Amino acid sequence: MFRIGHSTDIHQLVPNRKLILGGVEIPYEKGLLGHSDADALLHAITEAIIGALGLGDIGKHFPDNDPAYKNIDSKLLLHKAYLLAKERGYKINNLDSTIFAENPKMAPHIPEMRKVIAAILETDEANVNIKATRGEKLGFIGRGEGIMCEAVVLLIKA
Repeated sequence: MFRIGHSTDIHQLVPNRKLILGGVEIPYEKGLLGHSDADALLHAITEAIIGALGLGDIGKHFPDNDPAYKNIDSKLLLHKAYLLAKERGYKINNLDSTIFAENPKMAPHIPEMRKVIAAILETDEANVNIKATRGEKLGFIGRGEGIMCEAVVLLIKA
């Protein structure tokens, strides 16, 4: 009846890229580097769903050397992972996630992220929790070199 998945995703912050997290473009001087739009939050959630289903990882389903996924909107990847769950008779019970970023501040953007993610996963916003924390000047996060996101997803039989 229940399936739990967990994942972590990390991307480097670089100039001349848009910063997209949780399907929301966030104004900032740097963005995340990656083959797709590098949305680390959606990648973590996508992989948590894939993991809950016991179907490997995000790279197995959406390889970063496949030109089909070059600069792809990660909302599409999340939707495809959700369809894998739905096809197997599961729905989202809830998800909990954390964004680790020194800057920019995430709190103003979290309500919109929750709305976007809930719509993709066909669930109530109350089932989508997003937290953010800083690196307190420690490590690559604290130095502003990258952003890490973690997600835990609980799937239940529909």
